[in-house]
Amino acid sequence: MSAVHILVVDDEPDIRILVKEILEDEDYTVVAAEDGATARKALRDRRPDLILLDIWMPDIDGISLLREWSEGDGIPCPVIMMSGHGTVETAVEATRLGAYDFLEKPLSLAKLLLTIERALEADKLQIENIGLRRRSPPLLEPAGKSAVMQRLKEQVKRIARHDTWVLITGEPGSGRETFARYLHAQSARRELPFIEVGVSSIAKGNSARELFGSEENGRIRYGVLEQARGGTLFLDEVADMDLEAQALLQGALDTGSFLRVGGTEPVEVEVRIIAATQRQLEEEVQAETFREDLFYHLNVVPLQIPPLAEHREDVPELLNYYLDYYVDHEKLPYRHFDMAALNFLRNHNWPGNVMELKNLVQRLLILGAGDEIGLSEVKTALGQTETRSDVRGGTPLSFDQPLRQAREQFEKAYLEFQLAKHGGNVSQAAAAAGMERTHLYRKLRSLGIENKERK
Repeated sequence: MSAVHILVVDDEPDIRILVKEILEDEDYTVVAAEDGATARKALRDRRPDLILLDIWMPDIDGISLLREWSEGDGIPCPVIMMSGHGTVETAVEATRLGAYDFLEKPLSLAKLLLTIERALEADKLQIENIGLRRRSPPLLEPAGKSAVMQRLKEQVKRIARHDTWVLITGEPGSGRETFARYLHAQSARRELPFIEVGVSSIAKGNSARELFGSEENGRIRYGVLEQARGGTLFLDEVADMDLEAQALLQGALDTGSFLRVGGTEPVEVEVRIIAATQRQLEEEVQAETFREDLFYHLNVVPLQIPPLAEHREDVPELLNYYLDYYVDHEKLPYRHFDMAALNFLRNHNWPGNVMELKNLVQRLLILGAGDEIGLSEVKTALGQTETRSDVRGGTPLSFDQPLRQAREQFEKAYLEFQLAKHGGNVSQAAAAAGMERTHLYRKLRSLGIENKERK
C-alpha cells in the first residue's frame, strides 16, 4: 500500500539529500530531481501527492515549471516553493499560479514538516468538498440499528481488514456508495484517496483516457487509476461499462500496469477496487455484455445491500438523520413528524429506498410550513414523486431518480406488458416494440425479466 509520495526538485545536492532523508524518516516516500527535465520525468513515472520546488535551477526556473504544470488540467497536487533569493513579486506570482506556500532558505525543518502536513490536509479537504458539492455527505457510519443493518456493518468491518476487491449489489438508492465509503473508512487505506467514477458517464471511445490518463506535448493528465493510487477506486454501476473499457481495465488488472494514452512507460496499478451494480453480473456475463474474466476479478467478495423495505424499523432513525442534516447544512427550518406520519412512513414500501426517503425529507422542509409534519402532507409529498404507475401491477414509477434508472424501470414495465399482451410470444412482442428479436432477448436478460411463452 502506498505512503504519501513527495517529489523534491532542487539543484543543490546537499539540500536535496537532506530533505529527502528527513521526509523518509517521517514515513513519506520521496523522489528527488536536480533540474526541470528530471522533474518532468518523475511526474511521468508517478503522480506525486506533493511537490517541493526550488525557484532557481540551471535549465528552467521553478516559476516557469509551475506555470507549465498549471496549464491544461492544472497542477496535479499541492506545490510548496523554496528559494534563498525570493522576492515579494516571485512569491505573489507563485501563489497566482497555484502554489500552496512559499518557504525561504535556509529551511526551517520544523516549519517545512508543518507546511507539508497542512498542504496535504488542505488538498484532502478540497477533494472531499468537491465531492460534497455533488452529493450529501456520506455517513460516518450508515444509519440503522436493525438486526439487518448491524449484521451488514459487521460484515463490512470484517471485509475492510483484508485488502480484497469487493462487488456491491443492491437496488438504486439503497446505499451502495455509502457502504463503499464506509468500507474505505474502516480500511488501512482510509487516509488515501477515495475516487468515485460513474461508469455510465465515461464517453464511449474515451475509456482509455478516463481510466489511464494521457501524455501529450509534454503535459500529463492522470486518469482515475492514478488519482486513486494507494486508496480506493469506486466504480459505480459497473455493468454499464462498455466492452472496450472492460477489455482495457481487465488488461491492466492482469498485468498490474498500464500505459497512458501517448505514453511509453508502464505505470503500476496500486489501488483497491470496489465495484457496484444494481444488476446481476452473472446474467450480464451469460448475455455476453460483461466480460467473464473481469467479473471474476471484481467479484472477490460480494456484498449485498438490502432494500429499505427489508429494514423498515430503521426509517425513524433515517428520517431524523436527514432532518438534522438539512437543518444544519442547508439552514432549512426544523420540523418534526407527528405519530401518524411516522407510522405511515414506517410502513411505506420505499421503492426508491434511502434516496427516496432523503429527497422526501428535503421536499417537506422546503415546501412545508409549521413545526409539525402531518400524515396528509406526507401523502401529498409522496404523490408528487409517484404520479405514474406500472400498467400491470400498479408499481410506482419514481421521477425522483436518475434518468437512466427511470428509463430501466419503465423499460421493464413496458416489456413485461408487451409479453403479457402477446402471451409470452417473443417474436410478437418484439414486433410490437419495434425491436429485433435477438435484441429483445438480450434486453430481457439484462433487465432480469423471466418469460415463459404460453402455448
